[in-house]
Amino acid sequence: MKDKISIVFFGTHYFAKEILQSLIEAKDISVDLVITKPDRKVGRKQKVQKTPVKRLAQKHKLAIDQPKNLKNYELKPGTTDVGVTAQYGKIIPKHILNSPKNGIINVHTSLLPKYRGASPIQTALLNRESKTGVTIMKMDEGMDTGPILLQKTIEIAATDTYNNLSKKLAELGSSALLDAIPKYISGEIKPRPQDDTKATITEKITRERGEIDWNKSAEDIYNKYRAFTPWPGIWTTWNGKRLKLKQIIKADKDIEPGKAQIKNGSLYIGTKSNSIEVTKIQLEGKQEMEIQDFINGYGDRINNTHLK
Repeated sequence: MKDKISIVFFGTHYFAKEILQSLIEAKDISVDLVITKPDRKVGRKQKVQKTPVKRLAQKHKLAIDQPKNLKNYELKPGTTDVGVTAQYGKIIPKHILNSPKNGIINVHTSLLPKYRGASPIQTALLNRESKTGVTIMKMDEGMDTGPILLQKTIEIAATDTYNNLSKKLAELGSSALLDAIPKYISGEIKPRPQDDTKATITEKITRERGEIDWNKSAEDIYNKYRAFTPWPGIWTTWNGKRLKLKQIIKADKDIEPGKAQIKNGSLYIGTKSNSIEVTKIQLEGKQEMEIQDFINGYGDRINNTHLK
């Protein structure tokens, strides 16, 4: 019997990087191949950027492949014990799902069947959930529809934003994955089907979804900030320009929805219920700034105006 479980890993983003790190550190696992999305050009200078997963794989001198798509990509059947995917960002076709001896398992950031799809963490924050978790599931051809191997739950703090909740879930997901893999390979864990009648689907996050509706409550707007920070961020319109609210807190001042008011050196904006206080802000075409700097430059113009 060989000493280590051989794995092919599919992943791209920072969450996936943390999952890969845990697999690299595990004594009973060998990461034989890392598959990640191709490098891409970003910014005005079109600088080539490697994925976080690729950078980590290169650091540990792992074999890497970056196919543009997997439709015609081939993995030699049976050469690895199991595949693992986390935040890969591409559909994995059936012929690849069946290539590892025990198929491919996924680290999903919700308690399936709730919050299938592209934005489970953001949706949990938007919906004021008090808890969430990770699901280790065996992948099939559906969107997060495969049978469950193991789940772990975590509390959501009132101050959690996407970034720090994602980090907590990466740690939890790593623990769950390392627990599940050997038990799944040995047959100690048997996949159990999801209850499709309880499934909910999350939507893809776009820039447009960051627009603020001032007729929502301060609580709703704050939860949108938690879910959409750092991307796509939350924003409103002032004088025909996009105004990004980079940091906000809830406030109890009674102000008309959408009306901006400066009081005692602070900027408040009214909502349907209570208000928010803006502590960092970015006007379109300008750098992010502390609110006092913004007030010094634009206070007379924005005070008592209505934002859209």
